[in-house]
Amino acid sequence: MENEKTIIAAYSEEERDKIQQAYETLLDDIRPNMPDHGKLQLIDDAYHYCLEVYDGKYMVSGKPYMFHLIDLVRIVVLELGLGYMSVIAAFLHGVTYKKGVEIEDIEAKFGKPIAVILKGFDRISALHTEKVAYNSDNFRDLFLSLVEDIRSVLLKVAHRVYDVRNQNDVDADRLGKYFHEIKYIYIPIVHRLGLYKIKAELEEKLMLYENPEAFHDIAEKIEATKESRQQTVNLFLAPIIQELDRKFKYEITWRMKSIPSIYAKMKAKNVPFEEVYDLLATRVIINCPLKDEVESCWMAYSIITNLYEPNPERLRDWITKPKASGYESLHTTVKFDENLWIEVQIRSKRMDEIAETGQAAHYLYKGDKADAEEDWLVNVRSVLEDPSLVSLETSYKNQHKSDKIFIFTPEGDLKKLPVGSTVLDFAYEIHTHVGETCNGAKVNNRVVPIRHVLTNGDKVEIMTNKKQSPNADWLNWVTTEKAKGKIRRFLMEEELKESEQGKELLHRRLKNWKIPVTAELIELLVREFKTESAMEFYHKIATEKIDLADIKRFLKESKG
Repeated sequence: MENEKTIIAAYSEEERDKIQQAYETLLDDIRPNMPDHGKLQLIDDAYHYCLEVYDGKYMVSGKPYMFHLIDLVRIVVLELGLGYMSVIAAFLHGVTYKKGVEIEDIEAKFGKPIAVILKGFDRISALHTEKVAYNSDNFRDLFLSLVEDIRSVLLKVAHRVYDVRNQNDVDADRLGKYFHEIKYIYIPIVHRLGLYKIKAELEEKLMLYENPEAFHDIAEKIEATKESRQQTVNLFLAPIIQELDRKFKYEITWRMKSIPSIYAKMKAKNVPFEEVYDLLATRVIINCPLKDEVESCWMAYSIITNLYEPNPERLRDWITKPKASGYESLHTTVKFDENLWIEVQIRSKRMDEIAETGQAAHYLYKGDKADAEEDWLVNVRSVLEDPSLVSLETSYKNQHKSDKIFIFTPEGDLKKLPVGSTVLDFAYEIHTHVGETCNGAKVNNRVVPIRHVLTNGDKVEIMTNKKQSPNADWLNWVTTEKAKGKIRRFLMEEELKESEQGKELLHRRLKNWKIPVTAELIELLVREFKTESAMEFYHKIATEKIDLADIKRFLKESKG
């Protein structure tokens, strides 16, 4: 299990008291998010089950493992907006790694949906992610195809959030692997879901891990300019506040751009910190009825852009067309002085709450909390599977099984193939010559024939033999058009070669028989031996399906 060490003795009485206190505090915190209070008993059952299973288990830091589970539940509920089944799964994740605990036991005790979440969590935990940088889109698809319940992926997101917050709990070697996954898998996922607070935190922790010197250098410069920056913001906001006071109930906040964002701008434009011109972002949050939101936001936009010159290329209208995560806001960047541009975000209070908490709030706003999580989860999968979606409202409502599988090479590269693909399909996906000489494979270290059907996540090492070559039966053992096309081409080329051999053989015999070769003669022979073409006729001679003695006999009888 991740980041766990075993100590033979059970938890001390003092440790158990502290664990219980932490658990009771957790219940107080998450109770408002649990619409069916009867489910709290199931959560309590999962907690006490884990308390027994993990008695005497500690994180690598020496912290009792139960604190990790409690903190993980807190993230799952309060930051991802998930419900009681996700709480139970968060408590139970990893228990099947314990000796004597089987997934069937969990299913019998806590139900099939929990077992499904945990199975998916285990599948994606077992993936080889070393080369995810080169296959990040395929890895996202692989994650989704391996899990039946999207909560498996969200639970993994919560786990990585915990890991970056509690790095002393993580083994040093594993921490590097986790940050690699965070960079290429989890940051894109939380961005896609509109979990911007979590995204910002993961990006900051990642930069601190990868480039601490640059991070601290920018942080020091931000701190050094703090007082002058406050004065600048006050001057910038003063006329805006004066105008908005006449029209709306509102609040304004401001912040520096995140350190990773500033660093990315410095690298992209090849400029020092002092020359990044849009370091500041302000937010205008309007408190108004739902029916007035759009008009109010655009009115505020008009007020601000009358005061300050906007950059038309930086206008982002996510009110007319919300992001896939449900994010709605107007963004503009305006000129304060010759050397300073400031970003302004304009949104309603409802839009702001959705922006802060992502998709969960989008559905909870619909009012039916009992169905809200289920609606959200269906659409989480939709959003992740189809990056082209403009809005959650336009996403499809039914989960569907992927028609693709994802296969690893021995080097960890990832290939995407249709469901039903065989070893032979995979061989042709690698290279035509590999396909043509394929005579089997090792799938997960087990030798299988070329027609073996592959499944998601298989690791495949193709075996070849230079004496091997395609035959017509191979067309029955492949699924991809690529493999079928390569096999057909090979067979056609072989047929052409053999036809040429048959042609040469016939022409030599005709010469020996002192019969001149003419187009009329060949046409006569094609009709007599009932072949579709001269090429097929020659091929049957080469493969001895037409006997030369029969041709001689026919010609003799025709002459006579």
